Amino acid sequence: MPRTHGPGMDQDDKKSRRQAQLLSYLEKNHYVSIEEITTLYGVTTQTARRDIMALEQDGKVRRLHGGATISTPVEPAVLRQRRVDNAAQKEKIGRLAAELIPDGAAVFIDTGTTCEAVARALVRHRDLRVVTYSLRVATTLSESTNFAVAVPGGFVRQVDGGVFREETADYIRRFKFDIAVISVSGVDHDGDIGDDDHAEVAAVSAAMGQAARTIMAVDSSKFGRRALVRLGSLCDIHTLVTDAPPEERLLARLRDSGVEIRV
Repeated sequence: MPRTHGPGMDQDDKKSRRQAQLLSYLEKNHYVSIEEITTLYGVTTQTARRDIMALEQDGKVRRLHGGATISTPVEPAVLRQRRVDNAAQKEKIGRLAAELIPDGAAVFIDTGTTCEAVARALVRHRDLRVVTYSLRVATTLSESTNFAVAVPGGFVRQVDGGVFREETADYIRRFKFDIAVISVSGVDHDGDIGDDDHAEVAAVSAAMGQAARTIMAVDSSKFGRRALVRLGSLCDIHTLVTDAPPEERLLARLRDSGVEIRV
C-alpha cells in the first residue's frame, strides 16, 4: 500500500505551507531578503534559498541578489481591495493635501485611491489646470468643476482607470507643474519610494521632473513596504501627507531628507 503519512510527508507539508506563506508575504511586500526568510520562518539560509529556487521554477518569484521579488503583476483583486483599504484615512489625507494646492495652480495628479480622494477634495478650488492619467480623477474634476483637465490617450486599465501607452511619459513632459501630487505602493526603510508597475513609475517620474514641488499622499500602511519598481528617494519629495507618522527609523530619514510632514 502507498504510504499516506510519515516524516517525509510531514516535511513536504511543512515546506509547502512555508512556501505558500512566503508567496503571500511577497504579494504584500514585493521583496524579501534571505535574512528575512530565516527570521520569519526559523529556517537556515540554505533552506531559504531552496524555497526561493522552488518558487522561481514555478514561475511565481524572481530571484535577486540576496533575496527575491514577486514575478507577476499585482492581481486585479489586490488592486480592488486597495480601493476599500483605509478608505476613511484616505479621505482625510485627500482633504489635507488639497489644502496645500492654491487656486489657479497647474497640477499633476497621480492615479490610485488616495489621489482620487485628493481630486474629490479639490472640487471646491478655482481655476486649476490639471494633468492626470487617471480617468477616475479626470471624471471627478470634469463633472464637478470648470478646471482645464488633460489626459493622455491610450489603453484604460479597468481596475483603476489608469490610461497607459508607450508615449504617456513623453506626453506628461510637455507640461510644467506648480505641484505634482503622487501616491506610491511603498516607502521602504532605505528611503526609497516605488510602485508595482513600470508604466506608472515612468509617468510619475516624468511629472516629478516637471514640477516645482512634489506632494506625496500615502496612508501609513505604505511605510516600511518595499515596492517592486523604484521611483526615487525621499529627497525627491517636498511634502508628505499621511494619516499617522512612520516609525522612528523612517521618520529620521524623512527629516534628514528635508521632507515637510503633514499628519
